Amino acid sequence: MKKLLVILTFAVLTISSALAQDSKDKIKKVTKMDAFTSKTGVMIKYIDYEFPKIKLSGYLKAENKVRKIICGQEVEYFYQIIRKGEYDTAIGSIAYQDLIEVIKAIQSLKIDSESDKTLNPDYLENKFVTDDGFEVGYYVNKSEVKWYVILEKYGSENLITFRNVTELESAFSGAKQKIDTLKTL
Repeated sequence: MKKLLVILTFAVLTISSALAQDSKDKIKKVTKMDAFTSKTGVMIKYIDYEFPKIKLSGYLKAENKVRKIICGQEVEYFYQIIRKGEYDTAIGSIAYQDLIEVIKAIQSLKIDSESDKTLNPDYLENKFVTDDGFEVGYYVNKSEVKWYVILEKYGSENLITFRNVTELESAFSGAKQKIDTLKTL
């Protein structure tokens, strides 16, 4: 009887330990936007400035906007790209500091894509990932370059592909210009 009790106790502890480890792996990392807007005891105001939809591959389009958030006396700006899917909506929120880094990364990736295309690989992927899990990059498949963005690290419907890099550059530089203008007001 004692052996059975010891075995059962050991089994329960082993299973609960495994389940606890699994739930730790699934914890979503707090993004910069979530951290900024999670303050308590202050007024939080959201102001959106929408842009024309971004043309994606095929006939798809994605919404995009600059979101100004005033949290107490602090102000932050985020560029958001929204892809409404059939079952889910994915939103990529890029902090202004990260937006600047993404724009620099696109320029670097653009140069790399030209040389990577000449390699004529079966498959090649090159990307830049922000701290919040937003990805921008391209893949080369049989000498054809396809640009993409992964809006958020978790969830479905979060991948969008662009017809060309010009659409991607235009969207990000337009957002930066709008934020720069808003900062001077």
